[in-house]
Amino acid sequence: MAFCGRSRHSFINFCIRHRLANVKGKLLMAEGQQYHLKRTVVLVGMMGSGKTAIGRALAAELAVSFVDSDSAIEEAAAATIAEIFARDGETFFREREAEVLRRLLSGPPGIVSTGGGAFLAAANRDVIAQMGVALWLDADLETLWGRVRHKDTRPLLRTADPKATLTALYEERTPIYNLAGLRIAISDEASIEQTMLSVRDLLAGRPDILEIRK
Repeated sequence: MAFCGRSRHSFINFCIRHRLANVKGKLLMAEGQQYHLKRTVVLVGMMGSGKTAIGRALAAELAVSFVDSDSAIEEAAAATIAEIFARDGETFFREREAEVLRRLLSGPPGIVSTGGGAFLAAANRDVIAQMGVALWLDADLETLWGRVRHKDTRPLLRTADPKATLTALYEERTPIYNLAGLRIAISDEASIEQTMLSVRDLLAGRPDILEIRK
């Protein structure tokens, strides 16, 4: 299979060049800013936990770039995640996901949101710990189900009983997400802005990650 007229071998190089160029173009960090992000923050957690929405808001607050790893792959492949799963399988997707994640972590400090399965791989957890920091957005099962139940863009939930599937994924993945360096509880009662500010304050308590300039 070719992606955007490219071979599989060149797919990753194209993807990374495209995304890192975008990162450099959008990077707003400059001397005199209130915040100085020292390490890339990688948002992990279940589908529906708000990684993309919160990540975008956080990046804007800290004046750094934001990249959604799933969107990076979709743009380069000119296909949705569901289509990639169907045409190439989950193993192929996970391999590309790991390569994209490593290269994004090699760029300037910013905010990266990941797909729900990215943090499950030990190799991904190791590279995040070495080159950035993982932040788990911890939403309960009912909150997650309320957010994803009417969406058809989640290939793992295309089953006869999607809630049972989500429950099984939740029970399997939660102990692994708990290995993240940082955690914040997600509530439907809090707005994206409120949650983002809670995340910002959590990071500010770690001067090795986020420095506040007076």
